[in-house]
Amino acid sequence: MTGPSLQTKKRLLFILVIFTIGVFVLIGKLAYLQIVQSDELQKMAFEQQNTSRTISPRRGTIYDRNGKELAISASVDTISVRPSEIKSSGKDLEQIAQRLAELLEMDKETVYAKITKNSSYEILKRKVEKETGDAIRSWVQEEKIKGINIDEDTKRYYPGRNLAAHIIGFTGADNQGLENGIEIVMEKYLKGVPGKILSEVDARQREIPFNTEKRIEAQDGLNVVLTIDETIQYIVQRELEKAIEDNKVMKGAVGIVMDPRNGEILALVSKPDFDLNAPYAAPPGYDPETWVGNTSEGVDILRKTVWRNRAVVDTYEPGSTFKAITTAAGLEENAITPETMVNDFPVEVGGWTMSCWRRGRPHGEETFREAVYNSCNPVFVKLAMNLGIDKFYGYMKAFGFYDKTGIDLLGEQTGIIHEKPTEVDMAAASFGQRFTITPIQLITAYTALANDGKLMKPRLVKELTDSEGNIVKKFEPEVIRTVISKETAETVREILEGVVSEGTGRNAYVKGYRVAGKTGTSQTTEEGVYTASFCSFAPADNPSICVLVALFDPKGDSHMGGAIAAPVAGKIIEDTLSYLGVERRYSEKDKEMMVEEVFVPDVRNKTINEAVKSLKEYDLEYKIEGEGNGESIVVEQTPKPDASIPKKSIVVLYTYKPEEEKMVTVPSVLNKTVSEATDTLKNAGLNIKISGSGSAYKQSVAPGEVVTAGKVIEVEFRELDNIE
Repeated sequence: MTGPSLQTKKRLLFILVIFTIGVFVLIGKLAYLQIVQSDELQKMAFEQQNTSRTISPRRGTIYDRNGKELAISASVDTISVRPSEIKSSGKDLEQIAQRLAELLEMDKETVYAKITKNSSYEILKRKVEKETGDAIRSWVQEEKIKGINIDEDTKRYYPGRNLAAHIIGFTGADNQGLENGIEIVMEKYLKGVPGKILSEVDARQREIPFNTEKRIEAQDGLNVVLTIDETIQYIVQRELEKAIEDNKVMKGAVGIVMDPRNGEILALVSKPDFDLNAPYAAPPGYDPETWVGNTSEGVDILRKTVWRNRAVVDTYEPGSTFKAITTAAGLEENAITPETMVNDFPVEVGGWTMSCWRRGRPHGEETFREAVYNSCNPVFVKLAMNLGIDKFYGYMKAFGFYDKTGIDLLGEQTGIIHEKPTEVDMAAASFGQRFTITPIQLITAYTALANDGKLMKPRLVKELTDSEGNIVKKFEPEVIRTVISKETAETVREILEGVVSEGTGRNAYVKGYRVAGKTGTSQTTEEGVYTASFCSFAPADNPSICVLVALFDPKGDSHMGGAIAAPVAGKIIEDTLSYLGVERRYSEKDKEMMVEEVFVPDVRNKTINEAVKSLKEYDLEYKIEGEGNGESIVVEQTPKPDASIPKKSIVVLYTYKPEEEKMVTVPSVLNKTVSEATDTLKNAGLNIKISGSGSAYKQSVAPGEVVTAGKVIEVEFRELDNIE
């Protein structure tokens, strides 16, 4: 018997080699799976055997500086389904879709497509109110339907609606911050960490019987405490809205209140604005019925209109508000003193003639201090020429006009300043023309004037806190640089106080508070389009607030900053300082201008003689309606008891019970002086309440209206002469 042939041996050897290679390949593959891919395969196996649903974390609350809620997360539900489990439940899918559609206010076909889809998990609707979620939960339990999940979620809610809209920003469907506000700037702190609900499933993605869900709890986000004061924010918003209406402002407005000592923004308002709870709603001028809403076209329109934060995005020529900077540079370089004699006669630079804004009747010879009061352009041109291009633009850079301020908002812009300035450029720039800046840049520059020369970085975020209120992180004040000396800053403040008490800023004068500031009126590149502004700080000798008001394209009776922006700033200053508890210190001028008010005594059921005696004790005058003598009884009176009216006002005394009180027609007092307006109203049987000084600018009741005799008519007076 012979052994295997050579050919057979070769075949066996070949098979052995192939088998050996195959074994090694299998061993290699096994090793690869067990070692290299083990983590990935383990993860895939876990995902195949388990299904998970996300638990949204509670987004951190945004507070104002005093702990008032500006943005909160309300509890809502997310409704999701497991289609494979619903389909295998044996229930009528049409009925399930119909009921879910009714409860969720959705289209039945959309719901049906979701619950019959070939997938393991589908979201039906997010941000469902708790009442609806509870109704679905009750229905699912009653009908014993499997595969429908009702999971806790949160929805962003803004109690103030449009209050501080451009500061706060808003969130999207997934609770993520959008656009340029604090919601997106502080996203990493606010958002928190999502949790999960884990369930074991079979190969068909159906829950295994007696399965116990595992929860990985979400980690709530941190709270953000802003520097904003809700009350001051409301004051600024209220006054801007009134100014826009009164002055027919066409292109929006900006109002900022800042603490110059630490750079904290106490209020920042940009108009127009929007409701944070409905950020995609139609802006003014668009029909809500045809509005395109949350589309690329709609978002583009919203970004150009109501979402636009004009305080940090829009640039404009500051006009004469910039003269405070030129003044500071000149004083710091000893190029001038407050008492240096100057004149505002026209000056020629590079073929251009620079004249005072009060053309045809210049102020002539005056001290530099008076030139600032009167806002005389040629004086600042000559001062800039004395400084020279390098020094002048060096101060512009030092005051921060070349750089972004670094405020805690996205989208901040910088203006356009001459790269290679000529003397003509500098001459125009000396009084705030031919270059542009943002409102936030200007008020930041004024912090150096108010804070002894130290330029402060503007801040919107004060601190971060956890759910227990513990401070996690504080944001400290930051001095950018020292721009001018303390002595120069004090001198500038003293001069700018004179602008308000004696110069073009008189309409910002506030009794009891020393206000310093500078008016500004600048023309844009569009014919007839102006920006009226006023930048200020108070109290002038120890500033605790800076206030900027800018009105873009006013079309009312005036476009001058001193006439329409200064009184708005004055009202903001008065209400803010009063709210902050800053004590009033009345000067002799204040006391002369003050009209003391008294509460009307109750003289009903007294004799005429007794009533007159009582009214005289309150320094009030009277008028008798009806027949009788000194012993006749006063049956009725106007104004009613306890009404607050100025001294010397008239109280109408009735000796009979009038079926209707005596009515009078309100006369016009517009453009009259205080004494003329007072006499006009008194002669008509009416009383007056005075605010401001100068000529009557506005009255609370329109001329021609019929009111009860003795009614108090509020009249606002403004200085309209020598106002820039």
